[in-house]
Amino acid sequence: MGVLRFNYHSEVLGMYTDITVTYPTGRYTCGVTDGSESGLPGSGVKKRTYVPGMKLPTVYMLHGGGEDDTVFQRMSRLEYYAEQNGVMTVTPQVNDSFFLDTRYGIRYFTYLTEELPVLIRSLFASSGAREDNYVVGMAMGGNGALQLAMRRPDLYAACVDLSGGIGCTIDTDNLVSQLNSIGHLPKFQGAFGEAAGIPGSEYDLAVYAKRNKEEGIEVPQLFLAVGKEDFIRDVVRKDRDALLRLGYQITYEEPEGYAHDWDFWDVYLKKTFDEWLPITGRRKGGSAE
Repeated sequence: MGVLRFNYHSEVLGMYTDITVTYPTGRYTCGVTDGSESGLPGSGVKKRTYVPGMKLPTVYMLHGGGEDDTVFQRMSRLEYYAEQNGVMTVTPQVNDSFFLDTRYGIRYFTYLTEELPVLIRSLFASSGAREDNYVVGMAMGGNGALQLAMRRPDLYAACVDLSGGIGCTIDTDNLVSQLNSIGHLPKFQGAFGEAAGIPGSEYDLAVYAKRNKEEGIEVPQLFLAVGKEDFIRDVVRKDRDALLRLGYQITYEEPEGYAHDWDFWDVYLKKTFDEWLPITGRRKGGSAE
């Protein structure tokens, strides 16, 4: 697997920011050998040949609260799962912004949906086709993934929300209640602003979820999962129930014996890459565009 940590000045954010990108390089050859894999996972599987202009399916990975763009490499087998499925991954750093255009003025949602995709498709071998792009998040990132799927359904073919508990939610009353009751997270209130201003605002995902249904907008395939012993479980259930009430088709799992930790997230990252993401034809590599 090829791993890059890219630092650049974001015009939207108005500051330098980090992005971690991985490439499934173990599945490719430059043609100077016979192309067979030696000593790598999947040994015996013939490699694809690098082609100028080739493009890869891309999974945008959203980290949890208090983490940064390196967490998936440090705490999970993300690289292995992405390598085996022939996809590249992109993990932006969002600094506990809850993936919002925050009330304190830094526009992370605009960055994620307007600037970042253009940057990634321009400088890296990322496919621009909607069917080749997916968003996956854990904890705070799970809520972020759901937000991106509801507000910008044109960007992704699938959304995976793992243990999404604090942040944008389809259940507006729940978000208002959280903002009024969680007093030990000033960054939370700082990002969203006053609880009374949430209903009907850009932070109210119910507005977008209802609009998508009313206007017949195609949304990404939706997958939600949370451990049965996770302290945030009941919040995830609220999103599940709100989506079902609106008529969304979702895949929901709540396995026994798992809590809010990497034991759960790593297992479900494997399921995400191997089973859930609708990788075009389950292809094991990129294509030329």
